[in-house]
This record gives sequence, C-alpha cells and structure tokens, in this order.
Amino acid sequence: MSRYAGHVQIVTTVHEGEKRGVTITAACSVSDNPAMVLACVNASNPKNAVFEKSGRFALNTLAADQIDLANAFSGRNPALTSEERFAMGNWQELVTGAPVLKDALAAFDCRLVEFKVMATHMVLIGEVLGVSFGEHKPALLYMDRGYRTL
Repeated sequence: MSRYAGHVQIVTTVHEGEKRGVTITAACSVSDNPAMVLACVNASNPKNAVFEKSGRFALNTLAADQIDLANAFSGRNPALTSEERFAMGNWQELVTGAPVLKDALAAFDCRLVEFKVMATHMVLIGEVLGVSFGEHKPALLYMDRGYRTL
C-alpha cells in the first residue's frame, strides 16, 4: 500500500466538547446526488470511536504547504495534545459543528450516514451538508512513506 498515492486529509469531529482530528489518505467521493464522501480511520485507536459517537465529521483536504498540520494530526509527535494540534490551524464551523479547516483546499462538512468496521479500519460515510474552498494551491500527497506534491 505504500506505493498507492493518496491525497492527504485531516478528518475531524467533536463530541461533548472533545475534538478529534486524524491525518488520513483513505478518502474519496461516493456520490454527487446526494453529495457523499467516505473516510477511513484506524480502528485500533480507541480515541477514534468518537467519530461514530458524534454522528458528524469534516474531511479537510490539505495543500502542499500544510505538511506541519499533516504531521501534527498523524500522531508522529505523540507529545502534542489535541488542543495543541488544533491550535496550529485556523478552524471554523459550517453546518454540523465539526471543525473545518478554513484554508483547506476543500473541506466537506458531513453528517455520518453509515459506519462500518472493515478489518483494521472504520469506514465513515457522510452526507455533505456544507463545503468550503480555500485558495487554489498544489495538493499534498503521500506515497512511498513520504510527502509529495501535485
């Protein structure tokens, strides 16, 4: 799978005041009518259970100049608290209340419509209720265990 290039995104949610964000590359469009997206998060991390509990998530598409955010939310620095990670970005709320990155290339604010555990990952399927677009910039990709740009 390291040879499979993926667009780097941060999937976020909030539940009862607890914010959660995770860097992922497993995400895609599912449907345009209604607009739906899919995101996968690691099921072995108990903190990711909040994605199902909250019933909402935002999929934030990163640009090439957002590597620091990608690293912060990837868990590469476990000493960073959730508050410190979120403090590195400029966030807003659209419809669901999930944290949306203001300068993401594109951000999709979603209501969770389906949740399923498949082997090692939780699959989140969300109906897009809000969208925001940042500045048009080169995209951030991940391939061969390193960041690339397009």
